[in-house]
Parts: sequence; structure tokens; C-alpha cells
Amino acid sequence: MENTTTLKSQFLLDPGIVYLNHGSFGACPKPVFEAYQHWQRELERQPVDFLNRRAAGLLAEARAKLATYLGVEADDVVYFPNPTTALNMVARSLDLRPGDEILTTDHEYGAMDRMWRFVCRKTGARYVQRPIPLPVTYHADFVEHFWAGINARTRVIFISHITSPTALTFPVREICRRARQAGLLSIVDGAHAPGQIPLNLPDIGADIYAGACHKWLCAPKGSAFLYARREVQATLEPLVVSWGWESDKPGHSLFVDYHEWQGTRDIAAFLTVPAAIEFQAQNDWNTVRQRCRELASETRRRLNELTSLEAICPDSPEWFTQMAAARLPDVDLQRLEQRLYNEFGIEVALTRWNDQPLIRVSFQAYNSRADADALLDALAQLL
Repeated sequence: MENTTTLKSQFLLDPGIVYLNHGSFGACPKPVFEAYQHWQRELERQPVDFLNRRAAGLLAEARAKLATYLGVEADDVVYFPNPTTALNMVARSLDLRPGDEILTTDHEYGAMDRMWRFVCRKTGARYVQRPIPLPVTYHADFVEHFWAGINARTRVIFISHITSPTALTFPVREICRRARQAGLLSIVDGAHAPGQIPLNLPDIGADIYAGACHKWLCAPKGSAFLYARREVQATLEPLVVSWGWESDKPGHSLFVDYHEWQGTRDIAAFLTVPAAIEFQAQNDWNTVRQRCRELASETRRRLNELTSLEAICPDSPEWFTQMAAARLPDVDLQRLEQRLYNEFGIEVALTRWNDQPLIRVSFQAYNSRADADALLDALAQLL
């Protein structure tokens, strides 16, 4: 409890709000935010010197520390402001033809669904959402069911590592292994994974992996990354053509040259990622994660008992860690969310997945059992 209180004091969150929605946009600890402001001040102190002379070296250093964290080479990862931007670059680079299929699930992030539908309208490809019914049971069963959606027209596998609406951890390692064997391109949306689960990208084996640093890694907003296996990097076209294309000073990696520099912008969030990694290392984040996992498990059980509705997955770290989803009765979600916030000061994610109302609770270092109690007490009154 003492460590929870100490860590809570390290965050800038409004103490009057029960904050159970870290999964949406994250939250940045004070020491990390101070590092962020340091880089912003450095930029403004001498903008020409910072952007023309220092930025490339500083970005290379920050990228190297992120790459070590992910278990990859620095030339195989590049910073983006968010996973949505990174994956838009990837999707628009693909040589998709009429009739080609992108196989995915019906648990993907809504912005990504929209992105793929947009690309498919332009190319004539098909975005095939393989239904994954709830409750899920075993990872092995998931893999077999999902893989049954493959056919001769499939060109791309797109799948979340941890889903946004249902907070489920999918067995992406086995999916990527099969994709490689079948000669299919594997793209993983890992927005919720960095900082919430240990990551070793070569072990996962995805051709392309995008992750957010501003969510569970607790870096500032506007920090994310794209990793691409060296064999596929040449197929990725810059979303913004700038000085890195036909560069006067080419670096070690055309991949980095093409995608890192997108014109004048504030790169402070990227440069702060090493401070976020260091903050978690200094605060024994494995223990923090384990405590949050226990809170998520207990809270999910209490939610299911309150509603008498079936759990959407087994109570296993294989399926969820610091973020968990539970069914709700058929209520007006917008009104429930407003009342939770306005009357009880509770910030929590409510969503409708395949017409099933869900509540998604996130537990981070600053949360305690009292936060879960406040949510359960409020729902007992409102439901």
C-alpha cells in the first residue's frame, strides 16, 4: 500500500477523479513529464541548433534505447506520434490488388477498421473480420479458429496483440509463425502491449509491429514506434516525403531516413521515451504489473458477480494483465458514463462490442483497491 501511495504521488492526475482508464491515453509520471519539458525548452532555446544540428543524434540515441527495450536493432525501429499514423503508412504502402484479402478479427480498434476499409475502397481488396465469439477459452483454440479464415486470396494478417474494446491478449506469436510459413505478411497492432507485458519483438516474429509508448509505458502523448523486419522495410513508403527521401546525408538505414523526419515538429515526446523506460526500471515495474494484474482480476470477478453475467475469458494472465473487460446489462452506455463521471468522479471506459455492452477497467501504478471499491459501489447504485 505504501508503494501505491508513493507512486500515485508521482503522477499528475487530478486527485479528485477515480482514474480507471489508463488504457485510452495513458498518464505520464512527474519525472518523465519534467524530462519532456526539458526537451521542449531545449528546442525553444535555440530552434535552429536543436533541429538542424542536434536532433538527428538525439533521436538516434533515444531510438537505440527503445530498440534495446524491444530486443531489436536500432535501425529497424522508428518513432511515430501514434500507432494509427504508423499503421496508416504501412497500409498505404501495400501493393494490394482487387480480390486480395486482409484477414483480421472483429475485436480490432475502430480507427484501424476505418483505415483498412478506406484502403480497400481504393484498391479493391477485402477486409475480412473473422468473428471471435465470447467467451474465448484457450489460445490454441483461438489460433485454429482464426487460421481457418485463411484462403488462397489472403495476403495480409492484421491482428491486435492486446485488443482495445475487449482487453484480450491474443496469441500473436503463433499467428505470426504460421503467417511466415505461409508467406503472408503479418502486421501486429501492439498499441497496448509496451509497458503492460514484457516485449521481445524477434520472439513474436511479426513482419511489422506498431506500439504506443504513451499508454502503458507512461511516456508523453505523441510517442509511439513502428518496427519492421529488414526484409520488408524496402516496401514501406514514407507517409510524408521530406528531407529523408533522397537524403543529402543518408544514415545507416533508409528505413529510418524515409520515416523519421516529417518536417518541423516537436520531437520532445520521442526523446523522453528513455526516461519512461528508466522510470519503470527504477520502480520495479514487474512488481507493479503483478499487483495491477491482481487488482484487474479481482475487480473483473466482482463486476461479473454484480451483473450475474458470464466472464468473457478465463481468469488467466494468458488472456489479460492490467486491463480487463466485463459484460454489462443492456443499458444506455452514454448516460451511464456521464453519471459515473458527473456524480461519482469515475473515469472508466464503456463500449459496445458487437452490440454487447462492456466495461473496460485499467489498473496502473497509481490505482488501489479503493478505486475498484468506488466503481463497484457506484455501479451497484446505477445499475
